[in-house]
Amino acid sequence: MMNERRDVTRAKHARLWLTMIALAMACGRGDAPAAAGRGATTPPPQATTTADTTPPPGALGLSVRRGRALLAATHDSLPSHAVSSLRCFSCHLDEGRRAAGLPLLGAYTRYPQYRLRRAKVDLIEDRVNDCFIRSMNGHAIPADGADMRDIVSYLAWLSRGVAVGDLVKSQSVPVLATLVADTVRGALVFTESCARCHGASGQGAGIGPPLWGTKSFNIGAGMARYRTAALFVLHNMPLDKPNTLTPQQALDVARYIDSRPRPDFAGKENDWPTGERPSDVPYPTNAGPAAGADTARTHAHNSAR
Repeated sequence: MMNERRDVTRAKHARLWLTMIALAMACGRGDAPAAAGRGATTPPPQATTTADTTPPPGALGLSVRRGRALLAATHDSLPSHAVSSLRCFSCHLDEGRRAAGLPLLGAYTRYPQYRLRRAKVDLIEDRVNDCFIRSMNGHAIPADGADMRDIVSYLAWLSRGVAVGDLVKSQSVPVLATLVADTVRGALVFTESCARCHGASGQGAGIGPPLWGTKSFNIGAGMARYRTAALFVLHNMPLDKPNTLTPQQALDVARYIDSRPRPDFAGKENDWPTGERPSDVPYPTNAGPAAGADTARTHAHNSAR
């Protein structure tokens, strides 16, 4: 009997100690912000998302799945709005999840957003349609229609866990700003590293979308800016051997690609209406000459697609 009482007493003490430890841990978490406020440096927030890739059940899940399908087969699904042969995931790699492949993760949380190219505050629907009329070389989809609803549902689902104001890790490469592009060298890089997927004439072949010509993005697209394109190429191309080109090779081949003929964009002269047009924009605008080289290169890899 005495032994049994000692065992019970020990069990009670153990439970008490566990409870005290749990409370201490909880209090420690709650005190952390106060400690930061007394002079500790708090790092900037970083976008984080759950690794779960399974859409939710029910009506929301159906909308998310359809939105993802529209981005995966944009031209085939919406041929009257996506004239080019590209699909949204041609640029937003791994269904928008690849950090260096123009990620869509967190995009939903970054709008409304003021954008210099239009000098307006855009909603997420405006940003989606900007891609349709420029990268897809097509026409805007109704902002209040089922297609837009499902695309935005996918973007929102993909961004779950990302708080408004969270930062997105920059993929910029400062050395690109110091280099000068050469289209002759770029043509050689294209032949050696790109033609096998995109075709000798850039017309597209197999999984490689067309990079110029009537079925490619138009001159108003972000990828028509060769410094923006160079950053994408450097981190992601060739698709089966990413990060194998040097910064100079990526810049040269991007300049070569963007020097090829492609569809025009009506109204392009109205872009950057307040000035500060980056120097790699391949057309003049009504606001005047391009920004200085240093300014343009500094902003070459921003989100102005």
